[in-house]
Amino acid sequence: MLLGLTLGLLWSATCWAEQMYGVGGGTYFSTSSDCEITGVRVAVDLIGLVKSIQVRCGNSWGPVFGASGGTTQEFLLLPGEHIDTISGSHRVFIRFLFISTDWGRYATFGRESGNTFLAGGDGKVLTGICGQHKILGLSGLCFRWDYPPEEEEEEETTASPPTSTKCK
Repeated sequence: MLLGLTLGLLWSATCWAEQMYGVGGGTYFSTSSDCEITGVRVAVDLIGLVKSIQVRCGNSWGPVFGASGGTTQEFLLLPGEHIDTISGSHRVFIRFLFISTDWGRYATFGRESGNTFLAGGDGKVLTGICGQHKILGLSGLCFRWDYPPEEEEEEETTASPPTSTKCK
């Protein structure tokens, strides 16, 4: 039990370094922060509660965090596109998420009601999500932001002109 408490306290420091949106409480979760996010799946129930969230890294989906149930929607990013802002609303649970990218695309999940929040900006992009969930859904979210990875410069190749052959 002491080991679990110690690990919980150590883990929570990484999550609490970011601003928590929502009242929180329940089971802690955190996505991997060593990947480039290429998509997000969110499940929402009939009354508009955000039940769960899942992040795609590269071509692979990570674990689902939150409660079971709800209707799932996904937002896939295009190559080179990044999430640069997330806004939403909460009461006891997260109720609405608006996710936008640096290319001007966006997706909405849930129904807006309650206290609103806005995260992101400053030229940074989403690199991870952490938070808490209870039996009915997500009770709090926090977001990790960092500058986008440097795009590798494509090597300029100079093609030599084709050699011509004369037909005789």
